[in-house]
Amino acid sequence: MSTILEDIRDPLRTALLGVTASVYSSVPEAIIPPACVILYGAPMMESNLIGKDAIRVKLNFNVTAAVAYNSNAGSLDNLEKLLIEILGAIPSGYVVGDVTTPAITSVGASNLLVADLSISTYYTQT
Repeated sequence: MSTILEDIRDPLRTALLGVTASVYSSVPEAIIPPACVILYGAPMMESNLIGKDAIRVKLNFNVTAAVAYNSNAGSLDNLEKLLIEILGAIPSGYVVGDVTTPAITSVGASNLLVADLSISTYYTQT
């Protein structure tokens, strides 16, 4: 039986390993910037069931780009560069959505400038 981890999340993480950032496929205890974190979006799954032959769902993700927040202009430039790299690394078969407005967030003792890129794809359990 196929799994979302094997068919969707791992290949997405592997594709993003080419960007110049730490890549996390789940929320890490500590983020080392620059970073790219793959999280589920809302809604997590949208069912697309026709009959009972196969389970097919649309999976929604947010790819969070995070950079160190040291100076507004430099951090924003670094975030934009990282987002462009992420966009170029998204594998085929994904629908790429919008990028949220950058925001400053604190993780531990670090301030990060972050933005979320929404993406989605379909999964059929086999």
